[in-house]
Amino acid sequence: MDIWDKKKRSAVMAKIRSKDTKPELIVRRYLYSRGYRYLKNVKGLPGTPDIVLRKYGIVIFIHGCFWHGHSVDGHLPHSNVEFWENKIGRNRSRDERSKAELRKMGWKVMTVWECQLRPATREKTLREIEYLINFTYLQRFRKPPLPRLYDTGAQPADMPMAAEPATHYGEGKT
Repeated sequence: MDIWDKKKRSAVMAKIRSKDTKPELIVRRYLYSRGYRYLKNVKGLPGTPDIVLRKYGIVIFIHGCFWHGHSVDGHLPHSNVEFWENKIGRNRSRDERSKAELRKMGWKVMTVWECQLRPATREKTLREIEYLINFTYLQRFRKPPLPRLYDTGAQPADMPMAAEPATHYGEGKT
């Protein structure tokens, strides 16, 4: 049973922010202090990511554990359970669709949960975010390894040199 009437509950729920939440501000301040520049709440991308690092090809979603149904510490209210199950289920399926679309577009997608930004784990989480940003950025420039000389099964004498044509001199001339 709810402790407030419908009008009061509606007013309380209307004050819950969808942008510039405390977890978002924590991550954004950290990234900015470390020299990363980003766009926030980009409406042109699926799911309107909270943070977009265009240079790095990364989008970051910062999810509230309740609203996005975090399996670790998300919980359902005891009243109107069916409504909340449907609501949170729709949110989760929408999140998965958005992330899949972003991946198809070539973006790397990161999800940070509200519980990961609690004081006890905040520093570790922020450092992991920075590590993943840098790792992803470096992976974009990684060249595939050069083939080893003996991987093809050919012997060194059989392999043409870069300055030599593959055909021998005098062939095809009469």
